[in-house]
Amino acid sequence: MARYTGADCRRCRREKVKLFLKGSKCDGPKCPLESRPYPPGQHGRGRPKETEYLLQLREKQKARRIYGVLEKQFVRYYEEANRRTGKTGENLLQILETRLDNVVFRAGLAQSRDMARQVVKHGHVLVNGKKVDIPSYRVAEHDIVEIREKSRELTPFVVAQAQAGSKTVPAWLEVIPAALKVLVHNLPVRQIIDTQVQEQLIVELYSK
Repeated sequence: MARYTGADCRRCRREKVKLFLKGSKCDGPKCPLESRPYPPGQHGRGRPKETEYLLQLREKQKARRIYGVLEKQFVRYYEEANRRTGKTGENLLQILETRLDNVVFRAGLAQSRDMARQVVKHGHVLVNGKKVDIPSYRVAEHDIVEIREKSRELTPFVVAQAQAGSKTVPAWLEVIPAALKVLVHNLPVRQIIDTQVQEQLIVELYSK
């Protein structure tokens, strides 16, 4: 399956905002955005004209990069969100938030979404007692996500247990650190999704 293999920090610099793709590094002084708060490349320090289209494009790219989704899949998510009742932009964010790799990350069982994607693909995660190794799997209300028993002694999960409580968990999830288990109480609504994107700009981009 295709995936981005370049430097994560270049993506943050391109959007000129921290996308938190590298876990704890993003909060420290080693974050390249702290010393180079401009886009990468020889023209990074220039000031391109910020047209309406450019603003919409950058917002879409920001959302894609935050959740680690490629363009083709992102378009499919948008089309699904557009078919649903309600606001398309909010539907889109809900779809992205309920991806299994995002739930693992939000619950603090992985330091970044990239790490969460790897955890899922390596078969360490169970959903309702069954192994799921598809990062894009969509959780539903009342699902139970947990780290399988054989994997709980691995270093990343021991660390996750030790750091339980240090990360804010969204209200729609409940984490039981001792069991490395996550309860999905309900699907997230826009008011409790803290992703800093203007979803209406994305809708405007794809509506053209």
